Amino acid sequence: MSPSRWWALPVVLVAVFMTTLDFFVANLAIPSIRAGLAASGSEAQLVIAAYGLAYAAGLVVSGRLGDLYGPRRIFVVGLAAFTLASAACGAAPSPAALVAARAAQGVAAALLAPQVLTLLGALYRGADRPRAFGWYGTAVGLAGVGGQAIGGLLVAADPMGLGWRACFLANVPLGLAALALTPWLVPVPAVPRRADRLDTAGAVLVAAGLVALVLPLVQGREQGWPAWTWPCLAASVPLLAVFTRRQRRLAAGGQQPLLDLGVFAAKGFASGLAAVALLFGGSAGVSFVLALYLQEGLRLGPLAAGLVCTALNAGFFAASLRTASLAGRLGHRLPLAGAVTLVLGLASLHHAVGGVGAVPYRVAGALLVTGAGMGLVMSPLISAVLARVHPGRAGAAAGVLGTVQETGGVLGGTVTGTVLLGSLDAGWPAGAQAGLTVPVVCALGVLAVLALTKPGPAPAPACA
Repeated sequence: MSPSRWWALPVVLVAVFMTTLDFFVANLAIPSIRAGLAASGSEAQLVIAAYGLAYAAGLVVSGRLGDLYGPRRIFVVGLAAFTLASAACGAAPSPAALVAARAAQGVAAALLAPQVLTLLGALYRGADRPRAFGWYGTAVGLAGVGGQAIGGLLVAADPMGLGWRACFLANVPLGLAALALTPWLVPVPAVPRRADRLDTAGAVLVAAGLVALVLPLVQGREQGWPAWTWPCLAASVPLLAVFTRRQRRLAAGGQQPLLDLGVFAAKGFASGLAAVALLFGGSAGVSFVLALYLQEGLRLGPLAAGLVCTALNAGFFAASLRTASLAGRLGHRLPLAGAVTLVLGLASLHHAVGGVGAVPYRVAGALLVTGAGMGLVMSPLISAVLARVHPGRAGAAAGVLGTVQETGGVLGGTVTGTVLLGSLDAGWPAGAQAGLTVPVVCALGVLAVLALTKPGPAPAPACA
């Protein structure tokens, strides 16, 4: 492989870093958004929900668009749309405008995510392929665990008086730089192009099914679980079932389905997806608890809350840098060791937030261990899941993985929020501990799945 192809990696990973970051970065900016735009509680919740909803609903369709028109072309379209939508978020004059711009961001992020994984699978072969996927896992993890800290620091720093708007406008120079460098550094991959047309009916079914599943989860808690949420959730089951049957029928008839269900035949892929869903669900749950507990429970400002959250990011980054040497000694057991560390970190965090002795430095110490556990498990896990899939099914695997990440995060955040808010009558220490029980259970689930799954070939680590 030409060494110049490695120059494509940072360009591609900038996109995945931005799109993942924007799922989390707005959390600590919500109080400032409410004050600056006079937004109601439900409008503020929609700022978060609109992005995740549009992202989850569009991922499967976007993977197919890459197959039809080429992953680099759709990558460029998605990157341009994301940059433009970020500018619209930063300039939003009203809550409704911000929600609309966030939905546009989510659609653009959905266009980008599958193309990133398809490009990585096509541009890097042999031992380079799992290394590239490992760096992808590292970028996703850093954005996920660092989102709260970056959001808090940007709001507190208030560059040029932009306040919360800086959280979104920071994407603009990064997006423009990546757009300018893509024609020079990201080659057109040698992947087969499909002549089939897009399965429009399937696209409508899967989007409707995912919206019916995710919308009541992200809005039900905020609105007190009104009557409409239950039939909406129930409708998601037949919609997704009809979509699945349609994909099987198309494949049996020799036509190209929207989602190649054969991707699930790869050994260990389904169990790996379960571990990924639990991992991202737990991560979203921790983020939700921290966003409220640090500012409302411990009465910290955005800057102080952001600094506490940097411990999570520091632990993740330090552990990620050690995956190379640790993989040489632990091999396929590295994700399992990471899951054990994650459980210990979350258990210590659960203890740190309880009682009158809960102080920021104890919370930060527990977050450091939690971040290390995430760093040890996330990159090797994602790399292992994707390495099991044939390169010809990279687009389908990317769409499924992204959908599982997003849906797992929504479910984890929703369940955690419901438990936390329902326990606040007993005070913040008890409420925070109750909320953190959900991420602890998720981490135990990750540990159980990894312990019970027969290992495949150990993937190369992200950092060599």
